[in-house]
Amino acid sequence: MDDRPRNLKAMLVEAKDTSELMVDLAYTALFFDDGDMADEVLDLEVEMSTLVHDMRSVAVLAVRNPREAEAMSSVLQLISAIERIANDAVDISKIVQREVGIPRQLVAELATAEEVSHRVVVSEGSHLARRPLADVELPVQVGLRVVAIHRGSTWMIEIDGETILQPGDVLFLRGARAGIERLRALVNAPVWMPPRVDEPHALTELDRAVETLVEMKNLSETAVGLAYSSLVLRDLGLAGEVIQLEDRLDRMKDSLQTWVLRSAADDLDPSHLRGLLQLAEAAEDIGDQAQQMVWLVERKEELHPIIGLALGDTDDVVVLVPVAAGSDAEGRSLRELDFSTEPGFHVLAIRRGGRYVYRPRGFVALAADDQLIASGPEEGTELLAARCGHRVVDDEDTGQLRFLPLVGAVVDG
Repeated sequence: MDDRPRNLKAMLVEAKDTSELMVDLAYTALFFDDGDMADEVLDLEVEMSTLVHDMRSVAVLAVRNPREAEAMSSVLQLISAIERIANDAVDISKIVQREVGIPRQLVAELATAEEVSHRVVVSEGSHLARRPLADVELPVQVGLRVVAIHRGSTWMIEIDGETILQPGDVLFLRGARAGIERLRALVNAPVWMPPRVDEPHALTELDRAVETLVEMKNLSETAVGLAYSSLVLRDLGLAGEVIQLEDRLDRMKDSLQTWVLRSAADDLDPSHLRGLLQLAEAAEDIGDQAQQMVWLVERKEELHPIIGLALGDTDDVVVLVPVAAGSDAEGRSLRELDFSTEPGFHVLAIRRGGRYVYRPRGFVALAADDQLIASGPEEGTELLAARCGHRVVDDEDTGQLRFLPLVGAVVDG
């Protein structure tokens, strides 16, 4: 990250990817109680601050007339939202740095999520050592994709299939929880046992607070994903759903604060309660920033073309794929389809009859005419479309992808 890109599009791509990485690192630092990883979030904050300053300077210098200023204001608003999300990641990481701590129940709950973050070290002589990522095909093999590599004192976030993994590399991955065991076998890592609460106990106010906080984390991440989708697709329906999610996050934070305060009477460590409140504030503010992004769509503000170009050029792409009748996907559950393993996509939401199913769980079955909003590696887009009964076509006029039905073909998973 030492050689910063000089054009605004590339800087927006880097800023978005870095802010998402910071959130993932912050939650993972919390999960592993890893002070060094929390420190890395602060290092990335320094990079982000410089990047934000450079983006604002370029944006201002690029304006030559009032009309361009109006369009460029949408870019500045997006920059501010991304910066705030990065700041929220810093707030989460400080829970680890200041040893505030969180209840064991929360760590156990985070471990059971369908999409998780994980890290492993590449061992000498392992299957991944000294091989390019394209050869090992981790999204297909284990359903996890590399989003960052910590090599020595350097963080690498611009990763592609030609990136060669070296012994000692610390890989930071995100994807299907079910793939962790296979992943660790590929790098010769010890068997990993997720944290758990050993003794069952009666439901308490703290348990309710933990459940609410896990839901807030998921909803805030979904809101950001849908917000980016809304900007790319200029979709008013998605913008409206983001606003509803933000309202829900506000109400959940209020309820959580009440439950945490009630838990204070149960002789619990107050530092753990502080950690929960700080996490709730961060999750709710991430939702606020998603709302700030879609305000541009909701008010039908003019969006600068560079926003669509930048958001379509990140490591993960967001696609809106219809489900065709007779396709591999119709009538099958997300668990059966296992899109997170093949082709490595995570379903953010399902649009069905004008409504949305957020963060759909594995038991949700797809129906013809459903529309999947999913994020994942660009190279997996064609396979995802095929499994939903479509082929991908580049629209030369708009530069966007179109999904056309496959004629007379049913694709097997």
